[in-house]
Amino acid sequence: MKEILKRNSKGKKVLLLFVLTNLVYAFMLLVTIPKVMRFSNGMKLPDMLPTGYTVEYVNLLFNILGEKGRETYLLNQIPVDMIYPFLFGISYCLVLVFFLNKLGKLDSFLGYLCLLPVLAGIFDYCENLGIIQMLRNYPDNSDLLIETTNVFTILKSTFTSLYFVVLIVVLVAVGVKKLLKKDDSK
Repeated sequence: MKEILKRNSKGKKVLLLFVLTNLVYAFMLLVTIPKVMRFSNGMKLPDMLPTGYTVEYVNLLFNILGEKGRETYLLNQIPVDMIYPFLFGISYCLVLVFFLNKLGKLDSFLGYLCLLPVLAGIFDYCENLGIIQMLRNYPDNSDLLIETTNVFTILKSTFTSLYFVVLIVVLVAVGVKKLLKKDDSK
């Protein structure tokens, strides 16, 4: 598996995937999410609440969204958000592979950290499936469905946050290694 990751973590490929992933993310932030938010009266969407939400919050939000807002969420935002987790998982995994490889640490236990964005992506899909069910079932959502989807939201956010902390530490280590190598050549 690591050999496949190494082969696919060449600079141009990683950069292309990174740019594509962030274009999709920007499209969601600038187009599809604001389109749904027009119906929300300022309430945030469940997938934009990293610390989670309650059953009451979701029911109030879906009520405020109304039929048109819920339809916009289901038919505009969710389809794009079904592409993003795959791109996020793959591209951010390869970004970390790229930099861990530069440190010579990919084959150590640190290589397993590359799974963090993949796990975040999996939990994002679970969250999306829960939101789809909630949108389709409204107003007849079970508390269990909302609470389970909430757990997936929190897990997605946790693994995403952990990933970015790891990435920052790795980038600092790459920078330090580069500076030390520069000093050695003087």
